[in-house]
Amino acid sequence: MIVTTSQRPSGRTIERALRLAEELGAVYVPRGTRTIRALQAAAGATETLVVGPQDTKLTAADGPAFYFHPSMALVRIKSLIAGGTDSLLSVSGVRAGDTVIDCTAGLGSDSLVLSYAAGESGKVTALEAVHKVHLVVREGLRTYESGIPEADRAMRAIEAIHARYEDWLPRMEDDSADVVYFDPMFEKPVTASSAIGPLRGLAVHRPLTREAVREAARVARRRVVLKDHRDSGRFEQLGFRVAKSSSTAVAYGVIDID
Repeated sequence: MIVTTSQRPSGRTIERALRLAEELGAVYVPRGTRTIRALQAAAGATETLVVGPQDTKLTAADGPAFYFHPSMALVRIKSLIAGGTDSLLSVSGVRAGDTVIDCTAGLGSDSLVLSYAAGESGKVTALEAVHKVHLVVREGLRTYESGIPEADRAMRAIEAIHARYEDWLPRMEDDSADVVYFDPMFEKPVTASSAIGPLRGLAVHRPLTREAVREAARVARRRVVLKDHRDSGRFEQLGFRVAKSSSTAVAYGVIDID
């Protein structure tokens, strides 16, 4: 992997690119007037992190660019501002002041909605196992301007951490979060979800285990939530009660903590 910038970068953008290259253990290559394809060919690289003034994109020679965009999370937040409801919030019961652990942050869309609901007095920690995915999403959460003050506040409030939930949860104290949330990569993809396409090739495809669910139940004060394909079978296998299913084949299961 190499790291470069958009064309005609500011000193601040170059500084950020250098910092991200060091974090990834990658080589920084000045952009100049060269195309990304030319940079990759000269460096013999298959992936390039392109740092711009307000966005960070991961481009590969054999696939679409991966970048942060709040996507449907903005639509969901706009609906909530207007007095609407949200399936994840209804199932999880997340409210102002809550502490939430999102164990599978991915694009950060659900983390953003959870952060909006938790408010300024709450806290959402978003864990992502793949370093380059974490980095792109973390930088996006810091810099993206949606034009919706409530959404931008919620983005900035998320604590994005590069970690596997299998390693993170055992280090947490009992009853130290209100809600623990899992959204592992669906074994049966929901084909209507175009936003998830670039992430699918980068994500870690590993099964959610009973041990991880037990750790989540130890950490959670109120509820553990699993989002999955309604036909996956993981709800029954892992002890979740199906709480809501939608016409898009997305379902939510819960474990209520006594």
